[in-house]
Amino acid sequence: MISIFATLAWHTAHPGATIGLLELSGIKQPESSPRLDEHKREVEARLRERYQGSTRKTILSDPVMGTYDRYYRRFNKTYHVLQQVESIALKGKDLPNVCPLVDAVFASEVETFVLTAGHDADRLVPPILIDISQEGEQIMHMDGTVKAVKAGDMVMRNPEGISCSILNGQCKRSPITSTTSHVLYVAYAPLGVPLEAVEAQLKGIQANIRLFSPDLVVEQHNLLIA
Repeated sequence: MISIFATLAWHTAHPGATIGLLELSGIKQPESSPRLDEHKREVEARLRERYQGSTRKTILSDPVMGTYDRYYRRFNKTYHVLQQVESIALKGKDLPNVCPLVDAVFASEVETFVLTAGHDADRLVPPILIDISQEGEQIMHMDGTVKAVKAGDMVMRNPEGISCSILNGQCKRSPITSTTSHVLYVAYAPLGVPLEAVEAQLKGIQANIRLFSPDLVVEQHNLLIA
């Protein structure tokens, strides 16, 4: 089990925030999963039924989505899960096909709206900390570009630097790939997102993965609360 700790700076800067941790091992990841694909179609259908004839304003009326929207707008950003839900519910797009371990989190994320990153746990160098970003820090995006991180954002870091931030997403060092069998999912929930929503997200991800890897091992399922 990976040890993950929250800094005093995180507790002080984000009182009431929650970090959900789900670490799974022993995963047998196929190239594709018909059962997961079927579930994804069901998720898309539920979203379209729920928001048929609606607008962005209706989606933002959800308390969880509204909380993330306010967090992002503090930094002049748009919550990307809001855009994903819009594309599915209002524009008829489908969930993406990346690999089963990535698709599992996307399928749960668009139902709970809880922001979650997924890492190949074997690529993470300890110690791992939940912290806040500082002025002048940078992150290497998945495409290899290096960008500045806005100060005060919630981040996960290790000795190599920032591994993930709410606003910038994940760095390039620990992506989930088609060969990943040991994974760490981290849900980032600002003040206003209920603990029940974070729990629902972690349970939803695990249920989705059990569709193709029922014998997985739960290394940890924890909540860090500021």
